[in-house]
Amino acid sequence: MVFGFLRRIKSWIVWSWTYLWAFWFLLVLFVVYYLRGPLKIIENIGMATMFLSTLTPKFYVALTGTSSLISGLILIFEWWYYRKYGTSFIEQVSLNHISPWIGGGDNGGEANNVAVNTNTTVTSQQAVPECKVWRNPLNLFRGAEYQRFYWATNKEPLTYYDMNLSAQDHQTFFTCEGDCGKAEYEIMQTAWRERNPVARIKAAHDALEKNADCASAYILLAEEEATTILDVEKILKQAVRAAETNYRKSQQMQHQGSVMEALHRRDTNVLIYIKRRLAMCARKLGKLKEAVKIFRDLTKEVPPIMNVLNIHENLIEALLEMQAYADAQAVLAKYDDISLPKSATICYTAALLKARAVADKFSPDIASKRGLTTVEMAAVEAIHRAVEFNPHVPKYLLEMKPLILPPEHVLKRGDSEAIAYAFFHLTHWKQVEGALNLLHCTWEGTFRMLPYPLERGHLFYPYPTCTECADRELLPAFHEVSVYPKKELPFFILFTAGLCCFTALLALLTHQYPESMGMVAKTMLSWVSLPFYYLLDKLEAVLPSNLLQLLSRI
Repeated sequence: MVFGFLRRIKSWIVWSWTYLWAFWFLLVLFVVYYLRGPLKIIENIGMATMFLSTLTPKFYVALTGTSSLISGLILIFEWWYYRKYGTSFIEQVSLNHISPWIGGGDNGGEANNVAVNTNTTVTSQQAVPECKVWRNPLNLFRGAEYQRFYWATNKEPLTYYDMNLSAQDHQTFFTCEGDCGKAEYEIMQTAWRERNPVARIKAAHDALEKNADCASAYILLAEEEATTILDVEKILKQAVRAAETNYRKSQQMQHQGSVMEALHRRDTNVLIYIKRRLAMCARKLGKLKEAVKIFRDLTKEVPPIMNVLNIHENLIEALLEMQAYADAQAVLAKYDDISLPKSATICYTAALLKARAVADKFSPDIASKRGLTTVEMAAVEAIHRAVEFNPHVPKYLLEMKPLILPPEHVLKRGDSEAIAYAFFHLTHWKQVEGALNLLHCTWEGTFRMLPYPLERGHLFYPYPTCTECADRELLPAFHEVSVYPKKELPFFILFTAGLCCFTALLALLTHQYPESMGMVAKTMLSWVSLPFYYLLDKLEAVLPSNLLQLLSRI
């Protein structure tokens, strides 16, 4: 009971200082003014002025020198603490101890509640996974989208490193040892390695002249020569007919040796790739049901290429566009498994679907007063999980950073993956009312739960340190790469450093020019005190001279 009474007193004090601080300040000034007689304020001010006027310049030198020494020691301690723990000691004390007492501890309580669920904490994990580049499941078409961007802005949207990775993928998927002696496929082997896009397109046409059923040549033309999605779809429909013909032929002979087996595997890869790109064309043209059907059929396939294409991410994005959230949740439940690799699409879609249940009614002020409900807690935990996996995404979803066209390859947990995700999923977050507001209120709370330095993670492996270099290779030069964790000096370290330098400069000037600095100090004090004396004169003209006299008259 006593504890509850103390909490009510504390909440009342917090409320009063939140809204009535100006009134309290004026009340204190009023009381001090009326008690200036009994307290002998004017006499004490006169004595202090007399005392200050008798001080010698050596005192000011000693005073400023001592202040500089103290601020320098604070700066050294702050810098040491920052290098060791990655945060400012003063800021940490104010956030963890002073701010919760004054402000009710909203953020801290939320972080503590979320941190309770640590059953999957990976504190014992030592190995940090290497940075592996993955093919972007939602990569755009070079001719119909990347090239049109270049025509409009005269900026190259793709880097040579990114395109070189794509060339290696195409050689792996669309060529095999069974192509030896076939002129059209030998031409295409050269075309995939060609750096000049005009030469690549010419080689594809030459291959089609040799063999009208060369499906990989159609793929290259659809990717690079077609300038609209309608043209891409038209060429891919020709490609899928040729690919199905080649697939049926190789399927009948796949058991006649390793060469024929490799040929059938290549034809399977070509057919799956073409169908996936056809489904992406249908998605872009608004034929969502057709796209979802193709994506569902493809997710049932089991060839090795399926591990690279990640078609389930295409399916999730198309279902979100249809606002078929139950179907998206069903697909997500299948792939958001502990044994499967995570991605920004998996983690942030899970967060979006959980946020959808509470986002439209969520209010940070109400939540801070009554606490988070179970559903709200689940949504906040999902957001924290997603942000820990890829901390770059929120700034793009909240439009704090400009988006660019996504690259053809992404680095998981890197800036490239964040761009690729936000480019396609920003509209889905906007469709869910209040989802971006919930993300804005909660995403930064993730970083308070993570240890620093980042030698261990919370829900995932420690954040890799190699992402910045890989992202700079994948992303164009005109884009400012997002870096995490980016060490920014806390405010109090900068403030202490400035204070130390300023006081040291004052000490030096006072020592060299004592009389001039004394005149400057008196002039500045007179300027600062002018408004105060002006207010005193006005108050004396309006109010009685002594509160005790007024009370005796009453």
